[in-house]
Amino acid sequence: MTRTRSDAQRPRRSRLAALRPLRSLRNRVTIIFALIVAGAIGSMYVYVLPQLEEQLVAQKLDRLERDAQRFSPSLEGVVFPGVEKSILNRRVRAAAARSSAEVTVLKLVKGTRNQVYVAADSNEGGVNLEDVRALGEQAALRRRRVSATQPTSVGRRALAAEPLLLGKKVLGVAVFVDALTEVQANVQLIRRRILVSGGVALVLAALAGYLVARALTNRIKRLEQAARKVAAGDFSNPIRADSDDELGRLAAAFDDMQEQLARLDTARKQFIASASHELRTPIFSLGGFLELLEDEDLDEETRAQFLAQLSGQVARLRKLATELLDLSRLESGAVELRRRPTDVGRLTRDVAGEFTPAAALHEATVELETGPRPIRCLCDPERVAQVMRILLDNALVHTPTGTAIVVSAGRQNGEVRLEVSDSGPGIKRQTMPHIFEPFYTSADGARGAGLGLAIARELAEQMHGDLSVQSVPGRTTFRLTLRS
Repeated sequence: MTRTRSDAQRPRRSRLAALRPLRSLRNRVTIIFALIVAGAIGSMYVYVLPQLEEQLVAQKLDRLERDAQRFSPSLEGVVFPGVEKSILNRRVRAAAARSSAEVTVLKLVKGTRNQVYVAADSNEGGVNLEDVRALGEQAALRRRRVSATQPTSVGRRALAAEPLLLGKKVLGVAVFVDALTEVQANVQLIRRRILVSGGVALVLAALAGYLVARALTNRIKRLEQAARKVAAGDFSNPIRADSDDELGRLAAAFDDMQEQLARLDTARKQFIASASHELRTPIFSLGGFLELLEDEDLDEETRAQFLAQLSGQVARLRKLATELLDLSRLESGAVELRRRPTDVGRLTRDVAGEFTPAAALHEATVELETGPRPIRCLCDPERVAQVMRILLDNALVHTPTGTAIVVSAGRQNGEVRLEVSDSGPGIKRQTMPHIFEPFYTSADGARGAGLGLAIARELAEQMHGDLSVQSVPGRTTFRLTLRS
């Protein structure tokens, strides 16, 4: 018979199905609670109860030894040869009554050192000679008190044997015997109560563990469902912290993350929409100019104007693509900084010189305030120059014709500060928080991709610096701070 692959996998699937309940946190917590209680009950049953029984038996033996030491002297005077047996029996019964134990007096067999026989017994029909012989002979041989527990014909008993001496001569042995029934009954009672109470505690612990675990797993499931919705792009269901414990703090952190992701998702959609708009405008413009250039009746002057417009739109697309790539690399952390000692004063003068033609076209004046001494700083000169170019371009694009621009560099409080100031109309208060956002266009209606300041802020942060702005009517200053 051929065994198919599904048949071979069936036992494995059965084992996995059997283990599946253990994958549940609720079941595992319940089992852990039950195992802890079961372990506590087991340790009491296996370790504590035997110790308790040993202690109770030891107390019983200790009491018997004290009774043997206390009442044996009254028997020493009546074990001489020739003393009437009735007197010995009376003394034995009195010792038994006072000690609450069975007392047996053993005498040595003549001609032997330690062989004994029963001379008197307070409870005839109780323990017999065979039950006490070994302990009695051991006490006679050692000439000192001996105690032990051992099985007898009437059950397990505690025994204490005291030698009866006349000087150094052993005349006999008094054996005090007491039942261990009470000890065993007490231990059995405790054992039953432990089992009953332990069983109840085990059920309650399992139930409590199940309820606690269910409450925890319900809260975790709520977070799981919310996480799946967030993964699917649904940010409309906030998770409110319902407690101040670890899960409550986790829910609060998750809620904060969801809000941030919602803001990022909104910003991403706005970014894509703005980028699409910025790309669509020059592309449509290029398409329109190309259709116009296909007209054979165009004169050379009009054709040259159209080509100039095409060149401008291509330059705009090139700048937009470059800025999009730069911003993407900055946000992904792919930009590598090459720090080296740099004279940022000279770097500022070089960058400002690059904008002389653009400033002339804008009818603007660019003033330099760098001082005569070098301004040394450990930085990436290419990235610093890129930020300065963005700030100068921003000042020329978003200010009226003829605006004065001041570029300055200096050191203050151990920091290098590069500033680009203009005497334009300033930035409105309501737009100030948004000027570093991608695709922001100034409120004065000036055209632009709106990525320059966002790239400058990212570059400043990559260099562990800061880019800030202060603006009032007639004075706007962008400041790049580098910590050397």
